[in-house]
Amino acid sequence: MQIKITGKQVELSEALRTYVTRELEAIAAKYFDNAREAQVTFGRARSFFTCDINMHVRRGLLLRGEGEAADARAAFDDAAEHIAKRLRRYHRWLVEHARETAHRERPQPARQYILRQAEATEPAETSQQTIDHATYATVVAEMPTEINELSVGEAVMRMDLADQPVLMFRNRATGQLNVVYRRSDGNIGWIDPSEAEAGEAKGEEQ
Repeated sequence: MQIKITGKQVELSEALRTYVTRELEAIAAKYFDNAREAQVTFGRARSFFTCDINMHVRRGLLLRGEGEAADARAAFDDAAEHIAKRLRRYHRWLVEHARETAHRERPQPARQYILRQAEATEPAETSQQTIDHATYATVVAEMPTEINELSVGEAVMRMDLADQPVLMFRNRATGQLNVVYRRSDGNIGWIDPSEAEAGEAKGEEQ
């Protein structure tokens, strides 16, 4: 597994780099045969060190963990434990579905954009994507992403493993684009347009 370790205004010792590499390789070896890559970023927030771990362990499967502590090593341990906790929760599913996932059709390619709120008096200026001027938003970054064909349960699992607030996917049962997201009350929301379309069709028949 390729591991990239960087620091934002933080000097990283060789001992810390060695420790991070060893611990991440141990986590990957425990749950995956051939993990792909990992990105570990250290930073400072007030008087604390922060650590952000992103691990690509399988096609379409991202693990993410964030940590914060009084020193960099402890911040990494905190982030790594968040990842390990999620892996323990989904270990059985990951083992049982690893071979099945490998033979599925390739995910649908897509583009992900990051929009920055601009001043209301400034028109939106974009060179690569047109945004409604009423939003007063500017595209500040774009990156490739993928839309996978999943069951609802798999989508919730992937969203949790990646520590994301929302995930778009193609529902394997209906073929429709669906969305799962974290609600403010702690529950998971699920948007499925196929149910609404079925209800409209039924109403027209009546």
